[in-house]
Amino acid sequence: LQKDADSSERVLMDMRWGLVPSWFKQDNPSKLQFNTCNCRSDTMMSKSSYKGALLKGKRCVVLADGFYEWQQQSGGKQPYFIYFPQTKDGTDKEMEGDEEWKGWRLLTMAGIFDCWEPPGGGETLYTYTIITVDASKDVSFIHHRQVRAGEGVAEMPAILDGDEAIRKWLDFAEVPAQEAVKLIQPTENIVFHPVSTFVNNIRNNTPECVAPIELGAKKEVKVTPSNKVMLGWLKGSQEGSPQKKENDLPKWTSQFIHSPVPKKTSANVLQQWLEKQGQPAAKKHKA
Repeated sequence: LQKDADSSERVLMDMRWGLVPSWFKQDNPSKLQFNTCNCRSDTMMSKSSYKGALLKGKRCVVLADGFYEWQQQSGGKQPYFIYFPQTKDGTDKEMEGDEEWKGWRLLTMAGIFDCWEPPGGGETLYTYTIITVDASKDVSFIHHRQVRAGEGVAEMPAILDGDEAIRKWLDFAEVPAQEAVKLIQPTENIVFHPVSTFVNNIRNNTPECVAPIELGAKKEVKVTPSNKVMLGWLKGSQEGSPQKKENDLPKWTSQFIHSPVPKKTSANVLQQWLEKQGQPAAKKHKA
């Protein structure tokens, strides 16, 4: 984020999904003619949209509760929610001080970011793309596609499983791009369950989107204790969430709300993940 940044330091900030390359010269990022939300791992070192940022060490981790995939069935598409296995001691209570967070384990997906500046001047826009890989065996049955001429294969986000993988991906000074890309592999350490087609409507943004259902049943099954952890955490995270103000912003900004100044996190639910426990001494890296 800064030319003299400590490469081992971690920063949490908002970015717009859909990478806008720094070399894009038009005055409106929405004029970008191609979709950059996802980046295939086998082309990320060759496509100009991603190669430059990747070689400059602009690697990030995208956090999410999970992601969805849809299975084609005779009666339509059945959505599934896919996420990390969760521990039994999870809690939906916020941690205080140095208390260890034992709540919902967020997915940590590998991404690439870039910084775009309007040609006429203005605030920097931070954007990112999520790297994708061929789907793992467990997930491939959900969106199975027969591979034919001109057809692709099922994909999933590239998930970084564990602190060491995350550390290597983020530390651009210690781990060059050629080594970091070796971390981009499908993972089998994920679980999933079917959810209601309620999630198919983009306007729906409630815990019902992730509640498990019993396939073939008319009514949804009761939530299990482990699912209650997820539902409670998600519901609590929605309450009191401030709405972003869009007044007095450029025309395109309403579509790409961003936080131009990265802020270090304090004691919150992501503190444990952001802490550099066991990290080597700080390293300085000049861009």
